Amino acid sequence: MPGAARLPRPELLVFDWHGTLVNTLKAMYEAVDDLLHRLDDLDLVRRLTPEGQSATEDDAKLVRYVRIFRRLPPKTLAERRVSRTDIFNAIFGTDREAVERAHAAYDEGYRLRFGQVHPIQPGVFEYLSALKSLGIRCAVATNRSREFLDAELQSVDEGRWARLFDATICGDEQVVRKPAPDVLLQVMARLGVEPGGGTWYVGDSVADVAAAHHAGVTSVFFNGSRWDDVWFTRMFVAGGVEPWRRPPEAVVESFDQLLDLVSESDGADADSFRARLDRVRPERQALPAASAGRSEPDWHSSVAMPHPPALVLFDWHATLVDTLDAMYRAVDETLPELDVLGLTARMVRPEESRSVDDQKLVEYVRSHRMLHPKIKADRKISRTDIFEILFGHDEEAKLTAHAVFNRHYRKHFGVVLPFEPSVRDVLLGLRSLPVAVGVITNRDREFFVQELAAIEGTGWAELFDTQVCGDDAPRRKPHPDQVLQAAANLGFPPGPEVWYVGDSTTDVTAAKLAGVTSVFFNGAQWDEGWLHTIFPGTERYPHKPDVVVNDFSEFWALVLACRSRA
Repeated sequence: MPGAARLPRPELLVFDWHGTLVNTLKAMYEAVDDLLHRLDDLDLVRRLTPEGQSATEDDAKLVRYVRIFRRLPPKTLAERRVSRTDIFNAIFGTDREAVERAHAAYDEGYRLRFGQVHPIQPGVFEYLSALKSLGIRCAVATNRSREFLDAELQSVDEGRWARLFDATICGDEQVVRKPAPDVLLQVMARLGVEPGGGTWYVGDSVADVAAAHHAGVTSVFFNGSRWDDVWFTRMFVAGGVEPWRRPPEAVVESFDQLLDLVSESDGADADSFRARLDRVRPERQALPAASAGRSEPDWHSSVAMPHPPALVLFDWHATLVDTLDAMYRAVDETLPELDVLGLTARMVRPEESRSVDDQKLVEYVRSHRMLHPKIKADRKISRTDIFEILFGHDEEAKLTAHAVFNRHYRKHFGVVLPFEPSVRDVLLGLRSLPVAVGVITNRDREFFVQELAAIEGTGWAELFDTQVCGDDAPRRKPHPDQVLQAAANLGFPPGPEVWYVGDSTTDVTAAKLAGVTSVFFNGAQWDEGWLHTIFPGTERYPHKPDVVVNDFSEFWALVLACRSRA
């Protein structure tokens, strides 16, 4: 992390708004979530940055998750540390038209929610007043639209802040928003200040740092989110030439540290200046405690150490490939037929559901013959798991539902994408170890064969030593038949050296019933609480994965670690 360097004394301090001076996180993240659910309607899915062109690996993962699930990853939502500007810049890159369309749609959602605004830490008014009393001018430069900034400025701290700023410039008053420098250049032009080190821009995002560098002013990163050194190393390149990758000149975690930085800055009459600052500065505030470390569950890939694999079997949809759009369309068209099929009466009783969420799904489908909009928005649950939740142990009802699903899926399938760009490389890497590789899917063979041939234009047929589809075995997952058949095809008895990698509870159940190692692929990024909900380990639902991986880089690292420790 950059240290508190000795900087030119500031004549003008320009502040970002959200995440630097104030906290408006709840409304902001809800508005971003609304926007991402509307990506298809706004014709923005095709404008997402190709993962190979992302600035960082974190950006590539964000783009992938948004493309597949049309929402932010749970970890991002839980931490609430990334600004909407950094989110839009990550997922749309240099496509300024797409970025502006996203900001406009965001404003529509934010307009319904904004108003709850709080100082980022206690005493902000007193800190700003101290700076003003030293003759340092203060301003705000934000990507927020004028209608929101003016209302929030009048609301926060009973409106006392408005008189402290010599200028406020907003994102909708610019041709291009941050990370472009326009908003900063306009602040300086309005106040008659030339760009240079005597102007500091204090902001909490990567876009703020880039805007400061582009504008030729001093960048001070306000690290209220307490990002660690690893994050700074990923985000910024020391000595980098391009402004958007250069680190800030200094990092502070509080307004006390900002005043310390001002106190130690270069300028005439240093001792006198420090004495004046000491007389006016507010009483120091204690830094909030850093997040405590957490112990990982037994299934975490850094803790679990399964037997080295000799055979790895993969689920197809939502593990190796993304076919979500067609799948959800087919489910949508299947559920209204439940009455005609005589399946409504065969749904499980809600009180027999595994969890409260499963119970809600059953009750909603029973009442509306459709999935709840949130289920479709989240795009995290497979059709197999949906039918398992609805019909439980009624195998005949599930077979009927799968057959009707196939009829509708036939109209929509065809577009199939790798779940991650590295999938082919991982499959090739396994075969080179050598480890046998197979694929298991509840998908019928007529669909799977065409999808296998279409993926990446050339197909992946040569990457698998065996393939077992839903209609190739007597019973589909969660029964173990397909896993056992795939292993038998290659001469492997059930055992821990056979791994089954899948994204659903039915995959985990099938693996455990087959007596093989269960690797849960958490591509949907379920959080820890949700994983414990769907894998409760109770007498009725005993099956839990042996290990959980969140992406293929974690999976590959797990394979190598297991082999090295064998």
